[in-house]
Formats: sequence, C-alpha cells, structure tokens
Amino acid sequence: MNSPGGVLMSREEQAVMRFNEGFSCAQAVFSVFTDPEEIDPAVVMKIASAFGGGMGRMGETCGAVTGALMALGIQGGPSIQEDIEAKEITYSRVQSLAERFRALHGTLECKNLLGCSLLTPEGREEADRRNLHETLCTKLVRDAVRIVEELLSES
Repeated sequence: MNSPGGVLMSREEQAVMRFNEGFSCAQAVFSVFTDPEEIDPAVVMKIASAFGGGMGRMGETCGAVTGALMALGIQGGPSIQEDIEAKEITYSRVQSLAERFRALHGTLECKNLLGCSLLTPEGREEADRRNLHETLCTKLVRDAVRIVEELLSES
C-alpha cells in the first residue's frame, strides 16, 4: 500500500494507520494480511469487527492477537479437512505467536494489558485519560503484525 505521498508503507505502518483511522486493533492487523483481489476488504473488516477490545470490549484475548490469529489462518491455514500438514503448521504458528506476544507483554488478555475494562463507560474514560490507544495499543498492533511476518518468513 502506498501512502498519500506515494511511498510504499510497511504492513506495520498500514495497520497503525487503519487503527488510527478508527478500525479496531483486530481489523487493523487482519486486514494487512489479506489480498483485496481474493477477499473484499469490506468483508475482511466485517469478519474482524467482533474481535476488538478483547472480543467486543470483554477484555479477553487482545484484538491485535486475534487479528494476528486470523492472519495466520488466511495466510496458510487449511481450506480442506484433509490438509493435516497445513493445520499442524498453522497451530504451531499460533502457539509461537502466543509465546512471543506473551514474552513481550506478559499476557494475551486485553484487560490485563490495558489495566482497565472497556466494558464500562468509566473504563473507556480511563483508557482515554491514560491515552492507551496511542501509548499502548498501537505498539500491540505493531508487535502483532511483526510477529506474524516473522512466523510467515520462517517457513
């Protein structure tokens, strides 16, 4: 993807740009690993829309991580049940992603990463007051994209 100035943007930069435009962390991460020629970008965003904020603001698995998991699936997961090798490779990548993300951030859980709950207006206000979107979440998006790229390049 090119920036407005015509410079080629990395996946990390594209994901952060989409996140800053208002897409969720999950949408931002997943979308940079999909091919618009293969799947409509609007469909990509709809698929990932439920996963932001740790799955609908529930604070469960971080949306950057779930976006990364979907990215691993779209990039090499099995499309037929008999493809056991692709399934095993995908599961191994998922486990490596979780291990690397935990090594960087200590947890996969959104509420623990943020230190507040997005389920309540008070929790969202706290996240805004602490500027977590810019100070933490963009880093989580970047790290998730980078880990997926590393995993895909290792095989």
